[in-house]
Amino acid sequence: MKFVSFSRDGQLSWGCLRELELFDLGARHGQQYPDLKSFIAAGMPSDILLNLGDPDMSIAEVELAPVLPNPDKIVLAAINYLEDETDPDKIPDYPVLFLRLPSSQIGHGAPLVQPRSSQMLDFEGELAVIIGTGGRHIAQENATNHVAGYSIYNDASVRDWQKHSHQFTPGKNFVGTGAFGPWMVRAEDMPGLEKGVALITRVNGEEKQRTNTSRMIFDIPYLISYISTFAPLLPGDVIVTGTCTGFGITRNPKEFLKPGDVVVVEIEGIGVLSNIVEAEQPT
Repeated sequence: MKFVSFSRDGQLSWGCLRELELFDLGARHGQQYPDLKSFIAAGMPSDILLNLGDPDMSIAEVELAPVLPNPDKIVLAAINYLEDETDPDKIPDYPVLFLRLPSSQIGHGAPLVQPRSSQMLDFEGELAVIIGTGGRHIAQENATNHVAGYSIYNDASVRDWQKHSHQFTPGKNFVGTGAFGPWMVRAEDMPGLEKGVALITRVNGEEKQRTNTSRMIFDIPYLISYISTFAPLLPGDVIVTGTCTGFGITRNPKEFLKPGDVVVVEIEGIGVLSNIVEAEQPT
């Protein structure tokens, strides 16, 4: 089953999908579960999902928001894929992590914003893990029991700002650069993830990145365990698991996004996240 956050007539809500039919669970159960995060925190009660009745609308009638518009934290991993040319001496001993602000996120179909202050907007297709049951000091062997579901992330990065110092924060938090969607697929509906799933990024239809999640240096259980050691994970938190080579700054010559470009990230078993690049407008 797939879950979305969406906007219709300016009103933010959430719900689930059956094919392209949308069940507006925010309208039906908003007093008890005002957003998808609160529904996840309650354990995604099955009685609600077993008694959906008739759909409320088509997905084509709404604008998709980031799957979780309001997570407590978004933790992202860098340098987390083995490449054919990876130097064993350069594999990190521990995950390289940074944070992204929820306010930087956009949903599927929303414009990816090229900032006025830079011409170095880059793309990074990644698998997102959504926490269901929170905790601290989560053991690796139990870590996947804490996952509510999976989604797709385009951790679009403003490279010159990212490299102003050793800290990634500025280049990873420009408004309109964290594409997250189109939906969350429940963990129980992705049994193949344990063996790995294909991840492909395309720009204007041309393949730029291709990998398999089995090539992660630090796998999902390790990331959950490691992060939960220093910060309590909460329902609705998002862990973005890193990208493979092929993004713009790794290419020769370097390739950066420009207005009109369409970035599509596809992950086997989840679907497709698509966003068109637009120039930042004066305020």
